[in-house]
Amino acid sequence: MKDKLNLIYKKLLEEYGFQGWWPLLSLHKNGINPTKTGSMNGYHPKDYSFPRNKNEQFEIIIGTVLTQNTSWTSVEKSLFNLKKLNSISPEKILKISLDEFKNAIKPSGYYNQKAERLKLLAKWFIDREEIPTRDELLKLKGVGPETADSILLYAYKIPSFVIDTYTKRTLIKLKLIDETFSYNEIKKFFEDNLELDFKIFQEFHALLVEHAKRLKSGEKDFLLIFK
Repeated sequence: MKDKLNLIYKKLLEEYGFQGWWPLLSLHKNGINPTKTGSMNGYHPKDYSFPRNKNEQFEIIIGTVLTQNTSWTSVEKSLFNLKKLNSISPEKILKISLDEFKNAIKPSGYYNQKAERLKLLAKWFIDREEIPTRDELLKLKGVGPETADSILLYAYKIPSFVIDTYTKRTLIKLKLIDETFSYNEIKKFFEDNLELDFKIFQEFHALLVEHAKRLKSGEKDFLLIFK
């Protein structure tokens, strides 16, 4: 199984190249999406130094919540709205009025819930130095398994594999799992069969999302690149 999973990763990487997730506003002018789908800017292929500071770390954490049940292009609009208000920091998010905050993140949808949850996250993040545990993150309001793993993987560079709908759908089509597999079972499947390297985890997750987006658009035959 380990060989098969690594072969899938290799094939996806050959097809789409390094993805450079998580996109950041500071890279928006020169960080180009290598695959040209969805949002075009903010990416950093082969550069795993990001996030380089607590501000970028917090921006990623905001993004993991804003992207729940919506597209990244919508999240990007919300982040730019916050940037215009000079409010992409935990301190500024706590100071901004709730109504102004809701209006800024409105493009991401569910803005009432997300505004409340992001203010709680901002309070949690302030003066934080140590890396959180997954269990700690799961206790935070609005942070489920996918969001917790995204925070660990992209904000803290911890090899905690992110399982989303795209990933589960791909593994089912490849007959590596079936519909009955739970989130944690699929996560364990990846983590038991891959090198525990945050770089591989970041790229593999992003590549699975990219492949699924191509399938949705009808651009790619699902199994063709795996033959």
